[in-house]
Amino acid sequence: MKLAKLVKRYRIDDPERFKLAAFDPADTGGIDLDKDDANALLAQDVERLAKLQERLYAHDRWALLVVLQAMDAAGKDGVIKHVMSGVNPQGCEVHPFKAPSAQELDHDFLWRAAIRVPERGRIGIFNRSHYEEVLVVRVHPEMLERQKLPPSLTLPRKRGREGRGQDIWKQRFKDIRGFERHLARNGVAVVKFFLHVSKEEQRERLLARVDEPAKRWKFSMTDIAERKLWDKYMDAYEDMIRATSREEAPWYVVPADHKRFARLVVAAAMIEALEGLDLKYPKVEGAALEELQKVRAALLAEERGHRADAKK
Repeated sequence: MKLAKLVKRYRIDDPERFKLAAFDPADTGGIDLDKDDANALLAQDVERLAKLQERLYAHDRWALLVVLQAMDAAGKDGVIKHVMSGVNPQGCEVHPFKAPSAQELDHDFLWRAAIRVPERGRIGIFNRSHYEEVLVVRVHPEMLERQKLPPSLTLPRKRGREGRGQDIWKQRFKDIRGFERHLARNGVAVVKFFLHVSKEEQRERLLARVDEPAKRWKFSMTDIAERKLWDKYMDAYEDMIRATSREEAPWYVVPADHKRFARLVVAAAMIEALEGLDLKYPKVEGAALEELQKVRAALLAEERGHRADAKK
């Protein structure tokens, strides 16, 4: 099975029936790839992405927003490093979303994402994203207090009032769907990837961070604390994907226990998204083409002049 076709099995096109448990983090789609084969396939995809990114930049009508979400040690940084290795840095920007700043907390929860949406002609990558607001904040509801929302929007709903109460997550899902629909209607293609790593594989990777001196800088005790909340996070991810995977901004649940396979899936999905935009190089014609022909003639004449001088 070709990767381009395989990617479809990981795209959530029927979110109402989505169950995270139906997706195996160790799945490789029946493809048995050794390291060399996987690297060769990825190199082809990287080259294709580089060409598409150049065309995206020249076309200057669309932008591509790539959202990466995952538990710790699932491979987000590796995806960015390897999949985007051939893209011109001038046409790509990566933004990691960490704990919100005081300024960000003084705005609505989508503000910090909205101001970092890529410009036309560029690829933007969110390493974590606005979805933290329905993941981390949902698992740690005390974080809502820091957002200084009016009590009427967070207290339980009462008759005749517009309080959100327990509906705040449904409201945020609705806000996110509207935000992403707005982006799609304004020339920003959105693709979202949940790198689905198993709890056991995460344990092995966290151990590697502890045991290998070159990886220890990556380790944080927060990773262990969050790991204890694994089941709550899986429930939050399932609700999030079910509520926000839509045609204009689909989620892909990418098996991430095998890093090389995960990178291939992400690369193939990005290629599919860019190819679907019908990107074209601008045509040079009319007076502009005539001007180019004059420039070409002048440069050729200059070359002939140099040759003539060399023969003297």
